[in-house]
Amino acid sequence: MTHKSVLLQEVIESLNLHKGGTYVDGTFGAGGHSRQIARAISHEGHLISFDQDETVFNEAVVRAISEDTRFTHVVENFGNAKAALVKLDIQHIDGAMFDLGLSSTQLEESGRGFSFQRDEPLWMTFKHSPKEEDVTAIDIVNHWSEESIATILKGFGDERFARSIARGIVEARSTGEIRTTSELVEIIRTNTPGWYQHGRTHFATRTFQALRMAVNDELGVIEKGIRGVFELLSPGGRISVISFHSIEDRLVKQLFRDMNNEGLVEMITKKPIVPSDEELKENPRARSAKLRVIQKL
Repeated sequence: MTHKSVLLQEVIESLNLHKGGTYVDGTFGAGGHSRQIARAISHEGHLISFDQDETVFNEAVVRAISEDTRFTHVVENFGNAKAALVKLDIQHIDGAMFDLGLSSTQLEESGRGFSFQRDEPLWMTFKHSPKEEDVTAIDIVNHWSEESIATILKGFGDERFARSIARGIVEARSTGEIRTTSELVEIIRTNTPGWYQHGRTHFATRTFQALRMAVNDELGVIEKGIRGVFELLSPGGRISVISFHSIEDRLVKQLFRDMNNEGLVEMITKKPIVPSDEELKENPRARSAKLRVIQKL
């Protein structure tokens, strides 16, 4: 499947890019936003892109972007972007963007358990090669308490049947370790009502979303990453963030509001920018995307 970058033109316009500037793409993914930023800032510019998965920075992609601008790719979670930039001796940046969505490539081809439509190991980590100490979804479903599992399913997935699914997970693991996506899907199926399994949204969507967010501490790194790069942002520089579900969007909205109240930023988007009807026809997965933008005072 070819990944389509969401709100691509809107992001490029929102960053107010200029040739020769230094910009950060905190979530490289399939590289669509990075490619467009690179073209806009030209050879005099510098683009630094982050991703935890080293496989996304394949030789062909890196070479293509490097033909347009000075390009540095960093295998690191964007929550640690500030420290990584300081290590690179980057003293200031002119803008940054974060796409908080999961790319189609990660969903369909990673083999790490992001998709409930494939039978894969239940890892759900963005890291290509997780270390023994790294948390995976296997750890959560097999070792966390029923109460903790229910809490993350409700809090991160807004799953209405969080308690019954958590109870089902604990019952299932008593007879053997839960290790694959198909095993988890079956547990969710047997612990939710029949009508719930025939809705517009797949019945496993919210559970998988919640586990992925917990494994990767997705909410925790958002504020850390944004505030971190903000410290290196030049006055007049912008930060653009695309979120894909209400929990993330509420967090970004509140963070930007707090920064505005602190007198640090101007809100460029009073209301979030959403995909056009034309984009939605070409890419239905973009339907929940929201773009919010701030500018440093």
